[in-house]
Amino acid sequence: PRLCVVGSGPAGFYTAQHILKHHGGARVDIYEKLPVPFGLVRFGVAPDHPEVKNVINSFTQTARSERCAYYGNVAVGRDVTVAELQQAYHAVVLSYGAEDNRVLGIPGENLSGVYSARAFVGWYNGLPENRDLKPDLSCETALILGHGNVALDIARILLSPLGLLRKTDITDSSLAALACSKVKRVWLVGRRGPLQVAFTIKELREMINLPGTRPVLNPADFTGLENAVKDAPRPRKRLTELMIKTALEKPGQKMTEMQAVAAQAAAPREWGLKFQRSPQEVLPTADGRRVRGVRMALTRLEGSGDSAKAVPTGDVEELECGLVFSSIGYRSLPLDPAVPFDTQRGVIPNSSGRVEGVPGLYCSGWVKRGPTGVIITTMNDSFDTAQSVLEDLQVGVLDVSTSREGFGAVESILRSRGVRPISFSDWEKIDATEVARGKAAGKPREKIVDLQEMLQLIGH
Repeated sequence: PRLCVVGSGPAGFYTAQHILKHHGGARVDIYEKLPVPFGLVRFGVAPDHPEVKNVINSFTQTARSERCAYYGNVAVGRDVTVAELQQAYHAVVLSYGAEDNRVLGIPGENLSGVYSARAFVGWYNGLPENRDLKPDLSCETALILGHGNVALDIARILLSPLGLLRKTDITDSSLAALACSKVKRVWLVGRRGPLQVAFTIKELREMINLPGTRPVLNPADFTGLENAVKDAPRPRKRLTELMIKTALEKPGQKMTEMQAVAAQAAAPREWGLKFQRSPQEVLPTADGRRVRGVRMALTRLEGSGDSAKAVPTGDVEELECGLVFSSIGYRSLPLDPAVPFDTQRGVIPNSSGRVEGVPGLYCSGWVKRGPTGVIITTMNDSFDTAQSVLEDLQVGVLDVSTSREGFGAVESILRSRGVRPISFSDWEKIDATEVARGKAAGKPREKIVDLQEMLQLIGH
């Protein structure tokens, strides 16, 4: 069987890995629109979380398998259609992730100084499309709308001592911009309460322990929560207990004035969580160009636990800030008119990864289940889709009796359209260059952020 996977992030690689491992004869081709592989492992995971990027080692082994091939710099839907891939392969798996962000849908969202979390993360992680973002970091207070791990990543990058960031694979130009940053206060704002935050305890603990920075949590937000969380699942319970402990531990009461001044000097930067506030409008400066704050509707919660809904109370408040990040989630886009797409949920309608109504077409990862979860969630999800493919091969739903040409057929289509794919060994040349440049600067790698430079490097 000849199979292909569209997208080379964790979903694509785990799907390919599982199929190759459990079917001794299958060949899998992986297509990627960028020259470089690994998706959000390269462009999403924070630079100061290198251990999370170790999965790249197993993906590299998969790509080097003689039954697997990688074709970068090929945009499916533009350079080759899904229908053309279906002609060339026995099965096609769409694993292209979520390449857009959800919008707030409020006035002022497009003012200068308002950025999507996605674009900012892409900027400091060297995603070519975000290299010219040039975020204005000249204000003291930044506001992040959202209470997920990405929101905490952004707060941490904004407030981290430069010495810590300098040793990571953060891009050179982002590091230079952060070195000039005036941001010293970051508020993370959510529509719901402490029991509904989406970040995890590891990320929260990291933020609480960030050198030179102190957490500002309002004890009133946490009163009575010990009881509410008694019977909650263990991860939620531990997370809430850590927030309560941080909010209620007030060294200030026992300190002399001099000690307080010294503590303030030791932690010149601060961050805090604000709850039950829903953004209504981004407020402009007098000239109407830049952001000067956000008007929030105060909310109350209806229901409890993860399903609680935030309902406006009618009260509002304004928060002053010169920088706003909207971190309310990523969003998948339809790839090709031939593929069914649920625009409401932002996913391809499927059951266990089998695309509804299109035999031989599958999906895995965020485009299958929505943009949630960490790499391990995507791994299990991709194994589930791969299992569906293997079952369909076994029972004959996929007809392998007719031979398919695979990349041979696609290559001539691409050539006729002037598209030259990039091989995995091409990527390894780019990789080696990045690692060498990083070594010279005392960091794991210095990412190349310019597509033209990547292509020149491999003589493309």
